[in-house]
Amino acid sequence: MSTDGPVGAPETPEKPTGEPAPATTAPRATAPPEDADGGDSFLRVFLANLWSANTVTVTVLSIFLALVIGAVLIIVSDPDVLAAFGYFTARPADALQGSWDLVSAAYADLFKGAIVDPAAVSAAVDGTGSWSQVFAPISETLTFAAPLIFTGLSVAIAFRGGLFNIGGQGQAIMGTIFAAVAGFTLDLPIVINLIAALLAGILGGALWGFIPGILKARTGAHEVIVTIMLNYTAALFLGWLIMQDGVHDPNRTESISKTIPSSAELPALGGPLRAHLGILLGVLVTAGVAWLLNRSAFGFELRAVGANPAAAKTAGISVGRTYTMLMVVAGGLAGLGGATQVLGTAHNLTPAVAGNIGFDGLLVALLGRNRPWGTFLAAILFGALRAGGNRMQSYTGISVELVTVLQALIVIFIAAPALVKATFHLRAARSARLGTSMAKGW
Repeated sequence: MSTDGPVGAPETPEKPTGEPAPATTAPRATAPPEDADGGDSFLRVFLANLWSANTVTVTVLSIFLALVIGAVLIIVSDPDVLAAFGYFTARPADALQGSWDLVSAAYADLFKGAIVDPAAVSAAVDGTGSWSQVFAPISETLTFAAPLIFTGLSVAIAFRGGLFNIGGQGQAIMGTIFAAVAGFTLDLPIVINLIAALLAGILGGALWGFIPGILKARTGAHEVIVTIMLNYTAALFLGWLIMQDGVHDPNRTESISKTIPSSAELPALGGPLRAHLGILLGVLVTAGVAWLLNRSAFGFELRAVGANPAAAKTAGISVGRTYTMLMVVAGGLAGLGGATQVLGTAHNLTPAVAGNIGFDGLLVALLGRNRPWGTFLAAILFGALRAGGNRMQSYTGISVELVTVLQALIVIFIAAPALVKATFHLRAARSARLGTSMAKGW
């Protein structure tokens, strides 16, 4: 028995000099080996991050789900394909092939009408066609998107300040009225007349936004109720104004105003193409709104009020003044959208001159998650759906109303990220942005 060490001490073998002693704790897990070039590891990391439930992934998958459901609606609306499903058990290939042909043709026309038609490109390269036909689809997309950029930003900036601006439609209508009346009333040089008409449109929308803003600040009146009522008021006012002397076209019997002179029109960007200066103005305004929200003192105040009005008031921010100014800015943006609509494409006042750009702007803001550049991209997407839907209806006979269904489905899935995550088994979101209230900015 050895007596070199204390009784009961464990015997440890001697280690050569310079060799480290063995660790007394469990070894730590090490990362799996990577390829020499690191390509496999990078691919795994990229796919893992892509499949996380972040906002981009949810948005893309929401669009995909909407297109899938839209394909089902296209199939069930075609009697020939439904007839093929009647004998599906006997000859399933007929129903499947018919469904594929119908859906692929519809979505191909949607793409050709919104982005580019490969046949037009081939014709332009061969010299049998013109390049204007190549750029015509994207021109239509930008034309439809231009007013939606402004109405979407109007809703988005109100959301960031904690207000739900349902009145974008009425504010856009007032923008069309002020811009059109200024356009064919003021006798100014060509550039100045256009600037004056745009400023008049902004003023009209800002005044219509000031009403719910001041009522919210002074009396606590809910902006949703007030703006909804003002939408109806603006639409009825437009219908009355068109028929008044000095506004109504004396050479027409229907409800239509005089034509806006060319000096007040937004100039086209490509000659025969319909895309006009409004899309470039949209880029500038989007950049301006992004700066306003993220870099200016007013942007800090409205974000603070939107996050917690009581805390903002305690910090010395005037909540009432912020609400009022916020609705004025939101109304001015929507009014600029209406001015872009009438000065860029309509050139006349009619009862439907503004279309649904105010209500579509609400969907655009939701899809863009109330971020300026996200709203801009969402407006481009909605413009593409509208432009492509017109071709889809003309070539395949599918109603353009399907585009409205697609828009609604996209927004539904965007507003329900948990549904998308459950459908595609996405991992939990890495941030809390998906669960944040819409009114506080997603």
